[in-house]
Amino acid sequence: MAPFENVQIASPAFKADPHPFYARLRAEAPVCRVRLPDKQEAYLVSRYDDVLALLKDPRFAKDRHNALTAVQLRKQPWIPPVFAPLLRNMLGLDDPDHARLRALVQKAFTPRRIEQMAERIGILSDRLLDDVEARRVRGHPSDFDLIRDFATPLPVTVIADLLGVPPSDRENFARWSNTIIKNTASPAEMLFAVPDLLAFVRFLRRLIRERRAAPRDDLTSALVQAEEAGDRLSEDELLAMMAILLTAGHETTVHLIGNGVLTLLQHPAQLECLRAKPTRIKVAVEELLRYASPVDVTTQRYAREDLEFAGTSIPRGALVFGVIGSANRDERQFENPDTLDIARQPNRHLAFGQGSHYCVGASLARMEGQIAINTLLRRFPGLRLAESPDRLRWRRGLVLRGLESLPLGIASALSARE
Repeated sequence: MAPFENVQIASPAFKADPHPFYARLRAEAPVCRVRLPDKQEAYLVSRYDDVLALLKDPRFAKDRHNALTAVQLRKQPWIPPVFAPLLRNMLGLDDPDHARLRALVQKAFTPRRIEQMAERIGILSDRLLDDVEARRVRGHPSDFDLIRDFATPLPVTVIADLLGVPPSDRENFARWSNTIIKNTASPAEMLFAVPDLLAFVRFLRRLIRERRAAPRDDLTSALVQAEEAGDRLSEDELLAMMAILLTAGHETTVHLIGNGVLTLLQHPAQLECLRAKPTRIKVAVEELLRYASPVDVTTQRYAREDLEFAGTSIPRGALVFGVIGSANRDERQFENPDTLDIARQPNRHLAFGQGSHYCVGASLARMEGQIAINTLLRRFPGLRLAESPDRLRWRRGLVLRGLESLPLGIASALSARE
């Protein structure tokens, strides 16, 4: 094992500032073997070109059953059976199964449907900040947690609107999603998620039944009705698809907004450039995705055979991850990679992945981030950090990088309609 083997790469302390470690990996061990929180060994790929190659390399499988031997499969960590209906989702499948499911979801997840959400996202953003402003008026000017009050409820409501989740269920949905994502680092931790997961599965099955019986103008109905060459999604496939859209579809956007706002507040000159010209927001969000990537590490891949990759021997069945947070700071690809430049162009970051598994919700996440951040800056010109950056709490986990909370102060506020 390399000297990096025991670095706690999923810990909150590591997530607070992973980039010095990633720079060492790129320089000294671009394909590095480490030990994960569940004691499995895995390989981290850290350089941009190598991560890009990994995302497109057919020698790596997403589905472990397409790579591991029978003996290796028997040694895999136990997964509670309640998770079984959710495992056959696009993130964990290879072609032709992945291509089939992606074609079906893209038929329902159309650019037109996403574009229609822009006005709704703007209204929701203002409405959430109205509540923050109301608390300020009542004498609680610093009682603003960006994650709790804005970055979480906005994408939760957007994806719930898209899927047709009733308003009465959205608070529960946010809790279920948070519990499931926070408790999947090991089989033991998964047990803590079982009660919420059971409730989540029951809710999704009920929603699917209702939309089969009486379709509406929502994404759940479109998924139920989606058909490609005479094919349809089975109920378990629908369940897995909706679970991925509801969880991954909003958690990444939470961290895009949270990490993005923190980054801007830590770079006041860049923040003022954006305030002075809000039309820069599209390019700015691309730079925030690069500089403070909400997806820090790719989801899993397994070596289908003994192979050589980037000069390193990787055995069949080995677990491999591309480190997006490192690739997006690779000095071989980006000039001054540790400098935030909201006018950076071109900006070929890998925040949404690449290849056949490129994020299907990338356009929605971008739009939410652009509208949310611009609305926040317009509404609160005196926005500031209410806590020292070294005291901020980061979430534990391997794949995502984001804050538990982000307390902000509001020195002054503008009217929502100004």
